[in-house]
Amino acid sequence: MEQPALHGVGATALSVAALRAMEHDRPDRLFSDPYAQCFLDAAGGSRGLHAAAPTSGYSLAELMADQVAIRTRFFDEVVLDAAGDKCTQVVLVASGLDTRPYRLAWPADVRVFEIDFGDVLQFKRDTLSGTGARATCAHIEVPADLRDDWPKALRNCGFRSDVPTIWLLEGILYALPADAADQLISRITALSAPGSELAADHAEDSPLLRQARAGVSDELLRLWHGGPAGDLGTWFNRHSWAPAVRDIRVLAGSYRRPVPRAFDQALEGSGEGWLVTARLRHAQP
Repeated sequence: MEQPALHGVGATALSVAALRAMEHDRPDRLFSDPYAQCFLDAAGGSRGLHAAAPTSGYSLAELMADQVAIRTRFFDEVVLDAAGDKCTQVVLVASGLDTRPYRLAWPADVRVFEIDFGDVLQFKRDTLSGTGARATCAHIEVPADLRDDWPKALRNCGFRSDVPTIWLLEGILYALPADAADQLISRITALSAPGSELAADHAEDSPLLRQARAGVSDELLRLWHGGPAGDLGTWFNRHSWAPAVRDIRVLAGSYRRPVPRAFDQALEGSGEGWLVTARLRHAQP
């Protein structure tokens, strides 16, 4: 039975799920996500991802499928490595329809917190309840709006700021205005114990991406706000994180994938894209 539609960032989460479902179906897939298609079935489809933009001729799926595949595989490895080391708390910020609590082999003592709107978390819970999916970790949902006091909601759900944490910011930074990105990272820094780590992706907007998003919906076109101002590495350093910033084009080669079209310099109107890991530089007061 089709569930009620998700809107705004919830609809964006469905778009990402569609790209993950595409990757899962590839014989040379970079990761396995057997649940992604379930969300599309529950919501009634992939919402126009394959519609070509009228001016560029590229659909959002054609531009971003490899980027989503590469970042998903990369982040899978990063969060599992951190959890297997000392970060026994994992926080998925604006988790959307991420299924890592269900599809990854977590160490026994790890707790995974998911922060997102209540309707997104409910949609995911209702959909997965019919699949037999079971979390492979201690899994805690945190219904919250990032514009509100989400740190309080997170602590109320059992999060401890004295425990090293790996924070995952996947597909969220570029959706925020610069001041909101500053507030988000400042709150994360204040909540982080010594030894905490962070992983994130970021991309600049471009004519190719704007045209492709407009081909899906005006709503998706408007959701991109640019994120951190200035150099990305400098921004993380300013907020007490020591970053390693990786160009998506270089990572594509390491995973034996072509450069995602959205970031292919051979295409007119393309842009830049990065994946970041970072370590907290010092304890917070």
